[in-house]
Amino acid sequence: MRRSSRPIVCCTSRSRGGGGLFFLLLLWVIFLVGGSGAVASSAFSSAGDARARRAGGGVEREEGHHYSVPEMTGPGFLYTRPRGSCTPQFWSSRREAWPRMVPEMASVSKVFGSLALERYRWDLTLLEATERNDDGTNAFSHLLKQSTAALLNSYSRTGFPYTPWEVKTLFIQSLVSVQAAAHQANLFSQANNNIASCV
Repeated sequence: MRRSSRPIVCCTSRSRGGGGLFFLLLLWVIFLVGGSGAVASSAFSSAGDARARRAGGGVEREEGHHYSVPEMTGPGFLYTRPRGSCTPQFWSSRREAWPRMVPEMASVSKVFGSLALERYRWDLTLLEATERNDDGTNAFSHLLKQSTAALLNSYSRTGFPYTPWEVKTLFIQSLVSVQAAAHQANLFSQANNNIASCV
């Protein structure tokens, strides 16, 4: 057999073409990754716009390709003092911090005076007083519950019709009888449930 005299070439034009194919494949992968990133970014942006529109509570306006959310004119959602939040139930829920002058774990006798010991336990706390559920049948329980809320409101609500001193004095004066306790409890209850005085 006759051997060919042509030299063996390892890097033919085909191998160079393979390099070009690899380069095109690399560009295609970069395009796919970049395109999907743009799509994801667009999706996240749209989701963020939707959340912002829901948080704004209004209808969005389209300006070019961007959405603008109407400015909130009301109070922020982080701190909004609700109207009518003067009831004993509100204070017992501790949704709002109690005034420093009226600690929730302070005893009734310490805050209202030693005469309260004639009708109530010595270790009864103000928080327990607002949580009582026997005020429907017991005038003195009703008086204590409403008086505690009234005292809290007198410190924390500027429009409340009673001062702290008046609340304490009226409470002590009403301990003389069931009728007096029931009457004063109703007056405090009206003030505690009055929206105008609870702002």
